[in-house]
Amino acid sequence: MEIAILLFDGITPLDAVGPFEVLGRLPGAEVKFVAKKPGEYRTTGGRLGLIADYALDRVPAPEILVVPGGPGADAAAADAEITGWVAAVHQNSRWTTSVCTGALILGGAGILKGVQATTHWRAMDDLAAFGAIPVRQRVVKRGRVITAAGVSSGIDMALGLAADVAGEEVAKAIQLVLEYAPEPPFDAGRFADAPAARIEMVRSGLNRP
Repeated sequence: MEIAILLFDGITPLDAVGPFEVLGRLPGAEVKFVAKKPGEYRTTGGRLGLIADYALDRVPAPEILVVPGGPGADAAAADAEITGWVAAVHQNSRWTTSVCTGALILGGAGILKGVQATTHWRAMDDLAAFGAIPVRQRVVKRGRVITAAGVSSGIDMALGLAADVAGEEVAKAIQLVLEYAPEPPFDAGRFADAPAARIEMVRSGLNRP
């Protein structure tokens, strides 16, 4: 089972690495990091790099596509080479998925027109501009398109997808090996519950690396 994870400059690393940790453990999975050209792609500010081993045209028909987000997703959503590949892959994929603002790239590929989808809270209006119907949920599954909200939700999305692909017991075993049992120190991860001052703190510079 071929799984493609898209890379681009300005990526949020957990958007890609979280699903990789889950989906890469599926029986028979072959995960390929792909980009416009093979090589290193770095987060905003250049502090962390991820390596794409394959150019887009080398992976034309993966069964599962994962499109991460990050500050660079806005530019990627307007890049015809990237969106054209995403649109072509979606024609035959078993599952097309996004994490965080990766949904904007799906939008740029024309996949989300009239489709309910989610993304990071800062990009809900941008998502609507692509014709999607924004939904404030952690994971939204509509047909074979699955979108996940901000960053950490990609792990939840991938576990649900693992259950669809290999069964619930396999997904639960993957969750166990990852020891994924979140107990955050604060109840502060939901936009709907956040005070205005905290939202402004995020908008003014914490929305990286």
